[in-house]
Amino acid sequence: MRPKAFNGWNWITLSIVLFFALFILFPVVLVLNKSIYNGEAGRFTLEHFSLFFERKFYWVTLWNSIKVTVVATVLAVLIGLPLAYMLRRVKIFGSGIVQILIIVSYISPPFIGAYAWIQLLGRSGVITKWINDTFQLQFDGIYGFAGIVLVLTLQSFPLIFIYISGALKNLDNSLIEAAESLGYSGVQRVIKIVVPLIAPTILASSLLVFMRVIADFGTPMLIGEGYRTIPVLIYTQFMSEVGGDAGFAAALASIFIIVTIALFLVQRVIARQYSYSMSALRPMETKKSTGLKNLLSHVAVYGVTLLAILPQLVVVYTSFLETIGGQVYTGKFSLQNYENILFNRDLSMILNTYQLGLIAIVVIVILGILIAYLTVRKRNKVTSLLDTVSMLPFVIPGSVLAMALIFAFGEAPLYLTGTSLIMVLAFVIRRMPYTVRSSTAIVSQISPSMEEAAISLGASERRTFFRVVVPMMMPGVLAGAIMSWMTILGELSASIILYSTNTQTLAVSIYTEVIRGNFGNASAYSAILTVTSILSLFLFFKLTGKKEMNV
Repeated sequence: MRPKAFNGWNWITLSIVLFFALFILFPVVLVLNKSIYNGEAGRFTLEHFSLFFERKFYWVTLWNSIKVTVVATVLAVLIGLPLAYMLRRVKIFGSGIVQILIIVSYISPPFIGAYAWIQLLGRSGVITKWINDTFQLQFDGIYGFAGIVLVLTLQSFPLIFIYISGALKNLDNSLIEAAESLGYSGVQRVIKIVVPLIAPTILASSLLVFMRVIADFGTPMLIGEGYRTIPVLIYTQFMSEVGGDAGFAAALASIFIIVTIALFLVQRVIARQYSYSMSALRPMETKKSTGLKNLLSHVAVYGVTLLAILPQLVVVYTSFLETIGGQVYTGKFSLQNYENILFNRDLSMILNTYQLGLIAIVVIVILGILIAYLTVRKRNKVTSLLDTVSMLPFVIPGSVLAMALIFAFGEAPLYLTGTSLIMVLAFVIRRMPYTVRSSTAIVSQISPSMEEAAISLGASERRTFFRVVVPMMMPGVLAGAIMSWMTILGELSASIILYSTNTQTLAVSIYTEVIRGNFGNASAYSAILTVTSILSLFLFFKLTGKKEMNV
């Protein structure tokens, strides 16, 4: 007879634990093992790690990654925080449209921003040519450290903006008024009152930016040139047909995992020091400003928004320009690029993007709902561990995860390399944390008394879950799911390693077209991806009735 305690939720917990063990923990352990075990010699060794620290090129590459990430994160905060504060304090004309444009700029993949800035500030870019012709200079473009930081900062500050905008809603305006009555200037009020109160939000959003930037592959690959970062180095070491070393790539991945997990834990410790809640008895109100302050506020908001949305405008605009050989724009408007990708080529990469993405998002939503409910309502040691493991993919770069999946499923009995299934697995694992976090937050806000009332009226626990809890979870689930979906559309760092001819996606197609110099086709693919992301965002607004996005 089965023990009564081992009910349906126990079976679900066990199934999810096995899923995580097989598709997350097992591949990661194999990467760690590969980094210290020499299969040919049949012995454990630290030679790969020794090679990393002995050669300046390798550890300088790690330092490059950290330097780019720190600078981009700091700049993102310095842009996102004042922008959010201005839009909450000063009445800006068209503020609703501004906020939507900022969100749109965030949902586009970073490497599209890199490609767009190549069109503007590359060696043959429009702005580069104008600068050189006008001022008789030899400006060589934005390649290298400065270009990477520019692209990733403009791509990342919207996330800071979104988080801080939400936090400022809970800020009591009486505190700011009290500081003003004591003679504090506007800047002093922000630094001494606002920043300390929203410090937990700043830290949380900064961590998300930090992890996203440090794991980015496409941007440094496209415009880094001689400025290498760890994701690019891992890719070249693992994929290179000449001189590639899977063991050394595994060692690089292991070092990267240790660094990112350490940074994640440090942030968690620091965040606990600032853990408190706010209740806005008198929420902040926007006030109409006049004179120079009003002018500067509008110029700052519109200027930053234009810079943020510029890559999307560039790729859409250039997608309608005629090209010669795919590289030289004639300046004439044409549908040539769309004819090339829609009628003269196989449409499989477009269909793959939507098909694989939809399958992945269904799995993510199911897992997100179940994990959130288990970790909040059925909390024990196992579900607490489940909660922790579900966040592990958040700190593992996509290139590392892809390499881990190949190590785990590159041979019998579970040979998945090159299949659609391994692509779906990568999407699910990489983007699941968004939905899990938002679903967990919404479950925590649902009173258990709602379930107790349904059960007292004769509903079974299962019926209560599906008819009461799940519908109430939907706003939070949808918020996380739309973020997961839009990041799946632009997933490149894992896809570029895992894809095959039959599983190529839009993100991979854009990257390969840029590398080959087919800029017209790359623009058309990018425009399709951008429009899809925008439509997905507006669908989210329609389904939830919201006019803004909280993540």
